Amino acid sequence: MTEKVRVVTLGCEKNLVDSEIMSGLVDQRGYSVVENNEEATVIIVNTCGFIDAAKEESVTTILDMADLKRTGNLKALIVSGCLTQRYKEELMKEMPEIDGIVGTGDFHNINAIIDEALKGKKPVYVGNPVFNYEQALPRKVSTPRYTAYVKIAEGCDNACTFCSIPIMRGKFRSRSMESVISEARQLASQGVKEVSLIAQDSTNYGTDLYDKFMLPELLNRVSEVEGIEWVRLHYAYPGFFTDELIETMAANPKICKYIDMPLQHSSDAILKRMRRPGREKDARELILKIRKRMPDAALRTSLIVGFPGETEEDFEHLVQFVQDVQFDRLGVFTYSMEENTPASRLPGQVPDEVKEYRAAALMELQREISNRRGGRRLGEAVDVLIERYDGRNDVYIGRSQYDAPEIDGEVFVTGTNIGIGGVVKVRVTHSFEFDLSGEVIA
Repeated sequence: MTEKVRVVTLGCEKNLVDSEIMSGLVDQRGYSVVENNEEATVIIVNTCGFIDAAKEESVTTILDMADLKRTGNLKALIVSGCLTQRYKEELMKEMPEIDGIVGTGDFHNINAIIDEALKGKKPVYVGNPVFNYEQALPRKVSTPRYTAYVKIAEGCDNACTFCSIPIMRGKFRSRSMESVISEARQLASQGVKEVSLIAQDSTNYGTDLYDKFMLPELLNRVSEVEGIEWVRLHYAYPGFFTDELIETMAANPKICKYIDMPLQHSSDAILKRMRRPGREKDARELILKIRKRMPDAALRTSLIVGFPGETEEDFEHLVQFVQDVQFDRLGVFTYSMEENTPASRLPGQVPDEVKEYRAAALMELQREISNRRGGRRLGEAVDVLIERYDGRNDVYIGRSQYDAPEIDGEVFVTGTNIGIGGVVKVRVTHSFEFDLSGEVIA
């Protein structure tokens, strides 16, 4: 009997890429990759272990899948990803429902792990998190046919005091430029038009392999791949956002004018405690420089409230910073204490109710800002990648270059001769809190 394998992905887009590679390996082995939990004979839960909420979701999902041994066809439950890299002993000891474990550096062995698990061997493949993406491994892309993520580096060297990524993903490691280009060509041959380049620290790309910042050259080379219309960049660390990178993004029409740059805070005292690069003055100067060269760019950031020692004055400083900068997109997270990180040992832990209040207040402010920022697009002609059709309202729905998949707003489009997965020119006629609407320009 051919095993039916279901891969359940939790967490970030980087995890999604790993799941797609595992699906590709399983498919190459001759197993069937299925989307239905009840149908699966083998389930792989690719976990996230970044913050407490993610850990809880991972554990809950594992237990939910384990129930299918009783109610469905499940024979083997395998757990992979960041949670296993960090807590392999605890998981195997406390969750006997798990039949096998694979870490972030070993998922290329997934077929061997499945075979062993089906024989009742309870395999544990968790070594150093040093998976090499240079290998030409199969990949079964799960995103819509016109868009895909490409991981350009793994791990991180920045050692922020709140972050456990280096523990789970290891030190920063760039992929070779040729391997990234080769993957982009392969995706384009399958119909992908939008490539999102991702890494925990994308702006540092190439420094370990080529002894210099190579992201500008990589962006240009990916944009030259035939069939690729949009190149999007994620997680641009502010400390390495060079003038050359700004010029490259501004000058190349295929590079989305979209900058996802996590700043985390604005108070110098908190930034120092977080061990973040630069200070508020540096962030303001960089943003001014970006907007001067790319006035139409959409700037997204993520912020943490309730970091140990954050006073009311620090929070008010952050509120003023958000009010002054006027980010196009903003994500706010409450600080989550991660064991074995320096921040977990800091004094001045902030009560949960204070964290929640501050997060809600900041997001309420951002709603007003997002509405104003969206309004500046009124009357503009923007390119929109069409993703689906809403028959009830007779409207197509897509994204502009200023909106990343899943996390940002959408554009509602009316008109004729519109195809799913194509890019059309749209005149913006209405602006909402996070979305836009418009008409196709003939």
